[in-house]
Order: sequence, then structure tokens, then C-alpha cells
Amino acid sequence: MWNPDVLPAQVVQVAQVLQADQVVSVFSDCFLMTHQTRLVGGANEPFYQAGVDGSCRIHFCYDYISSALHEVAHWCIAGPHRRGLDDYGYWYQGERNAHQQRGFEQVEINPQALEWIFSEALGIRFRVSADNLALQNDDSVPFRLAVRDAAMQKVARGLSGRASRFAAGLSSLSRLWRQEQGLGPDTSYDRIELYQKLPD
Repeated sequence: MWNPDVLPAQVVQVAQVLQADQVVSVFSDCFLMTHQTRLVGGANEPFYQAGVDGSCRIHFCYDYISSALHEVAHWCIAGPHRRGLDDYGYWYQGERNAHQQRGFEQVEINPQALEWIFSEALGIRFRVSADNLALQNDDSVPFRLAVRDAAMQKVARGLSGRASRFAAGLSSLSRLWRQEQGLGPDTSYDRIELYQKLPD
């Protein structure tokens, strides 16, 4: 959906009008009953909390839609064992040297590719995140290429399971907003052409 050369004002309007609580509602509609998992905003740091009072919680930062989409992408990729562990059994390291950054990027390729697909489904802009202030001048092109290639592979194969369900829910939310605003139909998020560009 995101195309900086076509109707940029409309895309900006979508980002301004759609709120994080609407994404939370889509997630709840998709997964609360089937997976006993809640998406919860307002956190200082993202965190996956396994098995709280019989349900799990995906905490995302403040009211940032991109944080919500990113954390749901991690959840969609995690298997049953990982979903039974706080933060999927991983640990987070903030500032990383170049070698550590490459390792971080390898783990982040698939979640960020899926986040991009979710962003396209919702109609908001996606930006790759290196998530490391210590390496601000690091060359991000190889990572961005890897995210692009992973997104294209996912779209070519077709989403399945939880990722497919959530993307469809986001797309319905975006479509409803566009109809309410009298805007024309938008392109589908599963068109491989959307992912041929290098993400920001």
C-alpha cells in the first residue's frame, strides 16, 4: 500500500487516523479466544509475557502502531514452545558492536519482513529498524536487502496460520477506513511488486 509517489497525503492520513487500540482490537478478534493472548500497549519496552492468569500478553511500546506490528510478527513466528517462555526465551542486548549487530540482524530478518507485510496490509509506512544507537553509521543496505528478500519470499509462498489471519484483519480495518473516507480501493498487501523496492 505504501507508495511515496502516489497519494502520500492519504497514506499520512491513514497513519494519523488509525490508532493502536484499533490494531489491538483486530488482534483480540483474531486470537483472544483461540490463543488466549492479548496485545497490550503502554510499555516502556516491548516484552512477551507467557501464561499470565491463563493468558499471554504481548506488550508493545507506548501507542506505537509499528511496535505493535513488530511484536505481533515475533509472536506469529514463534512456535508453541517459544510462546510458552517469557520473551520467547531470548534476551535483549541494547548497544551492540558490529559483530553482535550482524547476529541481531539475522534474528530480525523474518520478523521485520512480516512486520512490513502487516504495515502494507494496514496501509502505513514501514521502516527497517537496526535498533542500535551505538552503530548509527553502520551500513544497513545488506540488512535491508535481506528483509526485502524475506518479504518477497513470504508473499510468493503466501502467508499462513496466524500471520495470514492477522494480515487479513489489518487489511479489513484499512479497507473500512478507506470506504468511510470515500477513497478508492487500495492495492492488496500480498502483491509481490510492493516488496521489490528496498525498504527505508
